[in-house]
Order: sequence, then structure tokens, then C-alpha cells
Amino acid sequence: MIERVLVPMDGSEAAERALRYALEVHDDAEIVVFHVSGEPSSMMGKAAGIALSDDADDSVHEDARGVIDRARAIAAEYGASIDVEVTVGQPAQRIVDRAEGGDGDGGGDGGHERGEGDGIDAVVLGTHGGSLVDRLMVGNVAESVVRRSPVPVTVVR
Repeated sequence: MIERVLVPMDGSEAAERALRYALEVHDDAEIVVFHVSGEPSSMMGKAAGIALSDDADDSVHEDARGVIDRARAIAAEYGASIDVEVTVGQPAQRIVDRAEGGDGDGGGDGGHERGEGDGIDAVVLGTHGGSLVDRLMVGNVAESVVRRSPVPVTVVR
């Protein structure tokens, strides 16, 4: 039985469709919205001649806040509550790490044993499925998660 569903969200319409799907199909499951903010490149800061630490940190928090607020609004439409987790890194790797029972920090087990209620039973993620560029950019995350996830993955268009 699927008790805990991981729904990676990046603020896209495709991710919102995935959350709606998860809320409809897995209405008895705990829904964990998982947002991964990409790590800013140190080369960007060097090229622009600025330090990225404070600006990048603010950007990550602002980006995550918008995604989380939208996810909570969607869940409210269904009369559901959601858990929210936010991390920084490469999206596909962090999603797979979290599906493996870790905390998505890249350490596999998140530095703790997978305990009761901690495991993910399924992943539901969105993909654009539109233009070639969309499929190459967004599809790479979905494809990587599908290939590497230890739990079933549903891809929603």
C-alpha cells in the first residue's frame, strides 16, 4: 500500500499537475512536496564580479517560498494537508536520494536510518513533454529519476 508519496515541485505547471494527480489518486497517502533549488555556479559570480552567497541564499529562499505557497494552495483546494521539504542541489540526484529514504542532501540515507514513516513509497513528478528543448531540459530530470528511483515513479504530463 502506498502511504507516502514524494512530489518534486519546481514551480512549473507540469509540477502542479503532478501534485493535483497525487492528491486525487493517492488521497489516503501522505503527500511530501519536495523542492530542490539548483546550486548557483561559482563561475556566475566570478564572471559578474560579485559574491553570490547572500544573493543566492535569498534567491533560493524566495524561489522555495513561492513554490511552497502554491503547493499549499493546491492542497487546500483538495482539503488536504501536505508536508514540505526543501533542499539545494542537482534536482534528479536529490529526488533519488530522498526516494531512497534519505533527506535529499546527497548522502543516500541522509545520515539516519530509514525509520517508520520516513520512507517514500512512490514518486509522482511532472514533465512538460512539449518542444524538443523542453524534453531535453525537463525530461532529463524525469528520465534520470525514472531510471534510478528505488520506488515506483509516475510521470504526469
